[in-house]
Amino acid sequence: MTNLELGFWSFPVLLLMIFLRAPIGLAMLLCGFGGWYLAMGGNPTPLLSKLKSETYTTFSSYSLSIIPMFLLMGQFATLSGMSQALFKAAESFLGHRRGGVAMAAVGACAGFGAICGSSLATAATMSKVALPELRRYGYSGGFSTATLAAGGTLGILIPPSVILVIYAILTEQNIAKLFLAAFLPGVLAAIGYVITISIYVRLNPKSAGVRPAVPMGDRFKALANTWPVLVIFFVVVGGIYLGWFTPTEGAAVGAAGTGLAALLAGSLNWAVLRESLMGTAKTTGMIFFIVLGAGFYNGFLALSGVPQFMADWVVGQGYSPWFVLVVILVFYLVFGCLMDSLSMILLTVPIFFPVISAMDFGMSTEHLAIWFGILVLIVVEVGLITPPVGMNLFIINSMDRETPMTETYKAVMYFVGSDIVRVIILVMFPAITLFLLP
Repeated sequence: MTNLELGFWSFPVLLLMIFLRAPIGLAMLLCGFGGWYLAMGGNPTPLLSKLKSETYTTFSSYSLSIIPMFLLMGQFATLSGMSQALFKAAESFLGHRRGGVAMAAVGACAGFGAICGSSLATAATMSKVALPELRRYGYSGGFSTATLAAGGTLGILIPPSVILVIYAILTEQNIAKLFLAAFLPGVLAAIGYVITISIYVRLNPKSAGVRPAVPMGDRFKALANTWPVLVIFFVVVGGIYLGWFTPTEGAAVGAAGTGLAALLAGSLNWAVLRESLMGTAKTTGMIFFIVLGAGFYNGFLALSGVPQFMADWVVGQGYSPWFVLVVILVFYLVFGCLMDSLSMILLTVPIFFPVISAMDFGMSTEHLAIWFGILVLIVVEVGLITPPVGMNLFIINSMDRETPMTETYKAVMYFVGSDIVRVIILVMFPAITLFLLP
């Protein structure tokens, strides 16, 4: 069997292991390990040498040190009560409108995503704050859970984003430029969700109640309580873009700033600090193991020649670049329902990115890489709320056992429709994504 055939056979083996519920990092590591062993003709010496060098180069990478910093930043934000301040501020301005409390939840998710960087964490944290209020003002269970599941996806799109950092490392792109490119699509997503909520409550009037209007003075007082989030976001993202510090330094500044804000607010004590550090360590370990497995597996794929073969084959077929892009995005949408976004990015970008890079979309290589990365991130995140196995849906449902999953499925399809419209707009008009880039 040739190395190319070994590379292609590794895909069904990997999917079978994932289907059998093997951890994705372990599955990729074993497939890469076995593939290297067979490609080397059963000689273990090159394999052991590769294992040593791959492990060292992966975990000694300065670029990866940004991940635990952003994770710690999100842990401090999650455990220090900032999510509640964001929701109260948004609710005070929007809560008296029909569907306003749900809109406030989306706005709070967008704000929290600016200092969190994780979809699942944003969905879980905001659910604790917003679900009781939604219930209190007569919002139906399915509509409430669907709103929070969709709002959670903003956590990974609005910078800073751990997944964008991983994508930047894989494709050797500038992290600051990717953060900047994600900003407008993130705002567009939040606006799309607000419009979706407005449409839903008009088609289903009994699904949402209204709450009394809040006096203007109380609104601005609630808004003032969100100052730590605003300051941290502008210092971190603005500082990275303006060149005050590198992305890794910016992540460290963000983590320190979020911890300091929590301390000044009286939300940070030894128990919270310990829980934040332990949560960061556990999540970092999980991510780094997946990165190691992906590095080993992708190294084997590069050895087998599968990515280059795929790129040459697709270009040789004469397919339109736009047709190829649509097929890839549909693939991400389907498999995004079955796998987490980090695993999908690590597994597929080394295969699909060379294919896209070999095609002419009428833009520079850098702009193409950034535009494609934002599209991939969005479509993978849509998979998190797409029935029947969207991960965000299960996270929210576990926090609201009274609501049947079928009710959440019905309501969330409105948000999926909004996401698909947004993807179509960003595909048709790449300038929206690239507008803020220098």
